[in-house]
Amino acid sequence: MTSVLRVIEPGLLTTVQDLGRPHAIGAGVQPGGAMDRFAHRAANLMVGNPEGDATLECTLTGPQMVAEHSCLVAITGGDLDPRVNGQAAPTWTGIFLGQGDRLTFGGRRSGGRVYIAVAGGIEADRWLGSASTNLLAARGGMHGRTLKAGDQISAAREPTRPSVSGRHLIERLRPQYTDHTLFAIAGPHVRRLDSQGRSLLFGATFKVSREADRMGYRLDGPRLATSGEELLSFGLTAGAVQVPHGGQPILLMADHQTAGGYPVVATVVSASMPVAAQLIPGDELQFKELTLEPARQMRLALAAALDTLR
Repeated sequence: MTSVLRVIEPGLLTTVQDLGRPHAIGAGVQPGGAMDRFAHRAANLMVGNPEGDATLECTLTGPQMVAEHSCLVAITGGDLDPRVNGQAAPTWTGIFLGQGDRLTFGGRRSGGRVYIAVAGGIEADRWLGSASTNLLAARGGMHGRTLKAGDQISAAREPTRPSVSGRHLIERLRPQYTDHTLFAIAGPHVRRLDSQGRSLLFGATFKVSREADRMGYRLDGPRLATSGEELLSFGLTAGAVQVPHGGQPILLMADHQTAGGYPVVATVVSASMPVAAQLIPGDELQFKELTLEPARQMRLALAAALDTLR
């Protein structure tokens, strides 16, 4: 293993993430993984990695790092004003860092999360088959914790492809992060809402509250009243919109609990989850109802965008 980056300042919440542990849900383990899976996959492809390799997920503020050896990196997701040696660096493209180059971030301009991929992947602790950091269990990633000053980021292996900078994803193929419309399919318990509740769900504006993290976002806005008997616990997925007794909906995200008993009135489609992943407290959003076939077409469009990098 070769140390390629040294952490000078870690940023607010920087963790190692891959595509998570979906196979362990049956054992009650949070699936985890990158919040914005599209940005994560794209970053890896730009540096010639398999899509499931580990990247750094940086939340709200980026880290400051220095290159210990020359390496190829890519920065995707939101815009935290990345800079190399103080000069603006391009996003959504592969860029070379020479030994001694400093990668820093000036500050948040849009979005909430950035992904940094390194050619050869990031070496990390693995737990239940994944390098994703699970902070609750203190497993995976960088010893089960967030990055801290002095950490060494090592490449997991020699790059499998020649390191070629400049591979990029054009803007029109990227998720439209500035449009906070989340397309969603009616959930299994949508009939527990009355007609007014359904109209509010798919028409009102909600705001991400301060109670928002990788497990889920509690949403401020109109209260959604539900009816019916108490539900037995059932399996959950990222994107599910639960309505607890108080009527304040919760949008489940990557580290969601594996089962629960609150009604699920909608599920955000996979193609809208990258947008959801970039939301921060205070951001407003709307749910727009969609049927299965348009949702499938949206998913295929994002897959086709990644195909341009393969």
